[in-house]
Amino acid sequence: SILLIPAAFVYTFGCIVGDRRQAWALLIAMSLMFLPLAVSVIEAESMANPRFNSVIIDQEAGNVEGKETRFGIATSALWAAATTTTSNGSVNAMHDSFTPAGGFVPLLLIQFGEVIFGGVGSGAYGMLVYVLLTVFIGGLMVGRTPEYLGKKLGALEIKMATLCILIPALAVLLGTALAVSVETGRAGILNTGAQGFSEILYAFTSASNNNGSAFAGLSANSVFYNIALAVAMLMGRYGVILPILILAGALAKKNKVPVSVGTLPTHTPLFTGMLIGCILLLGVLTYVPSLALGPIAEHMRLNPVGSAL
Repeated sequence: SILLIPAAFVYTFGCIVGDRRQAWALLIAMSLMFLPLAVSVIEAESMANPRFNSVIIDQEAGNVEGKETRFGIATSALWAAATTTTSNGSVNAMHDSFTPAGGFVPLLLIQFGEVIFGGVGSGAYGMLVYVLLTVFIGGLMVGRTPEYLGKKLGALEIKMATLCILIPALAVLLGTALAVSVETGRAGILNTGAQGFSEILYAFTSASNNNGSAFAGLSANSVFYNIALAVAMLMGRYGVILPILILAGALAKKNKVPVSVGTLPTHTPLFTGMLIGCILLLGVLTYVPSLALGPIAEHMRLNPVGSAL
C-alpha cells in the first residue's frame, strides 16, 4: 500500500490534466530510480560482513543483525527502501545495523525528497518540482520559453521550485555541521567514526525531508537535538509548502498556450531520461560530500580492496 497508493495518485494526476502519458512518464522515471536502489540494498544486506571472516560465524544468511527473523533479509531491505522513498517512516529492521552500502540507500532515498511515487501527506509535488526544473533546463538548451502542460514558466516559478530543493538541503547540511561542531551535538553519538556521523546525518535528513524513520544509535532526546531537529522540521516542511503554494497559485493564474513545434514534449523517453538526470545531478550531488564522510567512507574502510557501492 505504501507504494501502490501514491503510484495510483500519480496516474490520477495524468487523468486530471487530461494526458495520461504524463503520468506514465513520471511512473517510469520513478520506477527506474527505485528498482535498482531497492535491489542494491537487498544485495548489500545479503552479503557477509568481512570483519567476521576470521571467526567461526555462519554468515550464509547475510547480515542478520538488527533484523526480525520472521521477515528475513529481503523483506527487511525492501521495506527500508519503500519506507524511505515515500516518507512513511515505519521500520521493520534497525537501519543502524545495516551494512554501510545498505544504510547508504535509505539515506539517499530520503535525500531525494519524496520524488519517487510520492510522500505521505505531500503527494507527488516533489517530483513535479523536478519536472519544472527539467523543463526549464530543456528550454535553455533549445532557446525556448519553458512550458509545462500548456503553462509558461517564468522567473517566479523557477525561483519557487529552486527554493523547494535548496531549503531542505540547507536544513540537513547546516544541522549536521552544527551537531558535529559542538560538544552537545557530539555527546549524543553512541558510535564513533563514520557510523556516528551517518547517524547524525540521517537524523537531520529524516527531520528535514518529512520522514519518520531513524538510523538509531543516536541519543537525540536532549535539549540540543530537540531544538535543532525541530528547526530542521520547520524548515523542511514550511520551507517547501510555502513555495509550493506560491508556485501553484502562479500557475493557476496563467492561461494555457497551444502546443507548438517549439514545445518540449514531457512524455517521451528523452524527457524521462532528462528528468532522472536532473534528479541525480541536483539531488545527489548536493549531498555527496556528506555521504562521502558517512556511509561511503565506512564502506571503503570495511572493504578496502576493490570495494564499490
